Amino acid sequence: MSLFLALPVLAVAALVAVAVLAASKPGMRPRRVLLASRIATLFSVGAAIFVATMVVIGGTITGPTIGREGLGLAIRLDALSVTMFLLVAFIGAVVTEFSRNYLDGDGRQGAFLGNLALTIAAVMLLVLSGNLVLLVAAWIATSLALHRLLVFYPERLRAVAAARKKFLVARFGDALLVTAAVLLFVAFGTADIGEILAAAPAAKAGGVVPAEATGAAVLIALAALLKSAQFPAHGWLPEVMETPTPVSALLHAGIINAGGFLVIRFADVMVLSFSSLHLLALVGGFTALFGAVVMMTQTAVKTQLAWSTVAQMGFMLLQCGLGAFALATLHLVAHSLYKAHAFLTSGSAVERRRYAGPAVEATSGGRLAAAVAIALVLYAGFGWVATVTVGHPPAVVALGAIVVMGLAMFLTAGSARGDRRVFGRVILASVGVSAAYVVLQAGASALLGPVLPPVPEMGAASLAIAALVIVSFAAVTLFQIFAPTLGGHPLSRAAYVHLSNGLYANALFDRLVDAGRRHHAH
Repeated sequence: MSLFLALPVLAVAALVAVAVLAASKPGMRPRRVLLASRIATLFSVGAAIFVATMVVIGGTITGPTIGREGLGLAIRLDALSVTMFLLVAFIGAVVTEFSRNYLDGDGRQGAFLGNLALTIAAVMLLVLSGNLVLLVAAWIATSLALHRLLVFYPERLRAVAAARKKFLVARFGDALLVTAAVLLFVAFGTADIGEILAAAPAAKAGGVVPAEATGAAVLIALAALLKSAQFPAHGWLPEVMETPTPVSALLHAGIINAGGFLVIRFADVMVLSFSSLHLLALVGGFTALFGAVVMMTQTAVKTQLAWSTVAQMGFMLLQCGLGAFALATLHLVAHSLYKAHAFLTSGSAVERRRYAGPAVEATSGGRLAAAVAIALVLYAGFGWVATVTVGHPPAVVALGAIVVMGLAMFLTAGSARGDRRVFGRVILASVGVSAAYVVLQAGASALLGPVLPPVPEMGAASLAIAALVIVSFAAVTLFQIFAPTLGGHPLSRAAYVHLSNGLYANALFDRLVDAGRRHHAH
């Protein structure tokens, strides 16, 4: 057991050692730093694989607390933490290896690799934390380490300005999390995360839920919304695209997920407060729709990816708000892998678009109806075979409906090509997507079921929110399908301009930040 706990600690220590070494070798092509970074990241991947395997076989392991009065440093290895540990280690290794060539010849390559290793180490500590003290410290350290990467090229003024805005938002989120941690300690009399997660459902079953616990749940929700760039504090994320591509990949594939991880980590606490869940569902759902529509108007590849991340984080927090924590974890992992690949290959986007194929024909109502019917048959069929969707709570049914909408969009676009061979391939791909979704959903539920609460029963307010989600996503889906056919209409052109500027929400947020800064200065 001590070996299992030692391996993650050694992985983090190895990355910190790379950062220390890089401080003395910050220049161009530092051989020792390059070698040390490769060894440290590969070791972390190996350690994550081994630890994850052992946890799957033997169950949860919590290490001793190094501190006093139950406050201090402790590692918790369960299905959620080792899943995140493996994800962070893998993406960290890929991004570090990519950086070796991307920054080859840069005068500060060593310093960049050191900052990168330090950031990855902080994220690892965050997902492995078994005590509130370590969790809060790692949460803050992750943000501070990322800031050094965002301003790595200080001459890029737009990136620096966006990083400063993000810095202010992050500090407010830090204050919310610190307050939530204090409330959790007061409510349950312990800072051990495992003990808190065990005490929360016991308190609910006993009908005596501490007011401090429900308050902490709301603060955790707010901290997560800020960390994951949700409306209206989302503007900094699309603005930091002038940072090096490896930073964008690590940010969008890993660090931005910290908000979702925080909510999932404290899922047992979150279900004590329906107010916190409703807050996540409403803000996350709106941000998902808002980001998806704005993304359609962007012309720069990396900016499109940034708005996609805003939307995806909103959808993940919507899943949390509906109580589908296992699905949210699956979404988190899938999004991380996809977005890391998307950013690291963004340089070849022009070539891919050049060979995108023939023009799309106008979409008709008949094509759309047929696409929806096929999507419903595929999803319902695989769901029935796997006994996943039948009899599941309304929250899961609502999320399944959104999957059907996505498949319908995909099928509609394929049919609009006017090529039977293309449409046949689209149908085959849709079959694969439906099967993969159902199988992965079942696998995530089986793996994470022991450490996450079941989907809570929905009251009238929750059912109303689920219905609103379905109707809203259906409306945006129709808009996305038919928008290309409305390009010549004056209202369409005006809407395009406003949407391309994010409905100016970021400008209003900038004014609030500037006003607060001036007031503080006086």
